[in-house]
Amino acid sequence: MFNTISMIGLGYIGLPTATLFASRKKKVIGVDINQHAVDTINQGKIHIVEPELDILVHAAVTEGYLRATTKPEPADAFLIAVPTPFTDGHKPDLRYIESAAKAIAPVLEQGNLVILESTSPVGATEKLAKWLAEARTDLTFPQQAGESADIQVAYCPERVLPGHVVRELVANDRVIGGMTQTATTMATGLYRTFVEGSLVPTNCRTAEMCKLTENSFRDVNIAFANELSMICDKLDINVWELISLANRHPRVNILLPGAGVGGHCIAVDPWFIVDTTPEEARIIRMAREVNDHKPVWVLDKIKAAILDALTAKPGGVMADVKVACFGLAFKPDIDDLRESPAVEIAEMVIRLGCQVLIVEPNIETLPEKLTATNVSLEPFDVALANADVCCLLVKHRSFIEAAPTFRNCGKFVDAVGLLATA
Repeated sequence: MFNTISMIGLGYIGLPTATLFASRKKKVIGVDINQHAVDTINQGKIHIVEPELDILVHAAVTEGYLRATTKPEPADAFLIAVPTPFTDGHKPDLRYIESAAKAIAPVLEQGNLVILESTSPVGATEKLAKWLAEARTDLTFPQQAGESADIQVAYCPERVLPGHVVRELVANDRVIGGMTQTATTMATGLYRTFVEGSLVPTNCRTAEMCKLTENSFRDVNIAFANELSMICDKLDINVWELISLANRHPRVNILLPGAGVGGHCIAVDPWFIVDTTPEEARIIRMAREVNDHKPVWVLDKIKAAILDALTAKPGGVMADVKVACFGLAFKPDIDDLRESPAVEIAEMVIRLGCQVLIVEPNIETLPEKLTATNVSLEPFDVALANADVCCLLVKHRSFIEAAPTFRNCGKFVDAVGLLATA
């Protein structure tokens, strides 16, 4: 039924998904507006950091099962994995989904399946179907013809951990929500191509809410840990020891605090629920506010350390102080900087006017928002040797291995507990 598959969006989810279909000998056409990404993939290389993916992409391209382009082409199934950020006021921004719908509409044919994978607010799949119907009045869609529609539409979110995407796309269970039973059945058959986990059927609105619920649950639990860290700091209690002790209770499992919450899902998705049901989503909203505040709290700690460093330098000014920020990614051992609290903290430190040395082993150049005359991307050893203040913002494996050396830094702010047991 599905001999040719089109993947719209070749980012952190789209490219691994396209590659797994291609690894099962399916013809896959990857589509992305980023020409650099398209060119890189067509060379059998990858433009993102994800273990195992480079080998799979090289094999898929070499064997002729995967190719990338900037414009959609006819296919049997279209999967959409594009960004769904929010605008000012935390309003969902569905422009990328709408653009994807308008891009694939001209090449749709009777019998096609369209699946939205992007994490989206409840109702987004129905909006996708509406946009498609407006662009192709010669075809019928689920909202018009139900089970007998020419084009079937479904929602199927991923639930993977960056750094383990390839393995988890195969092994994890997936929720599949079609606008019709026919769409659910078709999508189940498609994903069975490579998914070894259970494929659990539901409707599209429940599937959309399921993904938002999963990430909001995690956000609330992280907020508890982050709030606890701020409480413990005020009470002069080691939060890392406290959590270790509390977790010895058989029914307690407190997460570890950090510099905030980042990434394209947990830092964004709860706002979709808040926007839809603002009066009811009180805990979810408060958790977001706690986690969004944590980088500001960390900055206050950095300011205090800078003040101590200046005190030790009679006559010194802010521009004389060197602050090293260790880590920019939103989680350890990846290159993904989206919504990263470490990036936010680095931005605020740069604005203080001190010299900022950034250490991020998973990137080669700094993002544009961090480019300034007083900031540089430095190797670990150089930053550690020259810094007056060290800020530990991400728990990269290489940082953990070098943890004892951080003690050589005169002043340090450990937002992730890297030195808790070092």
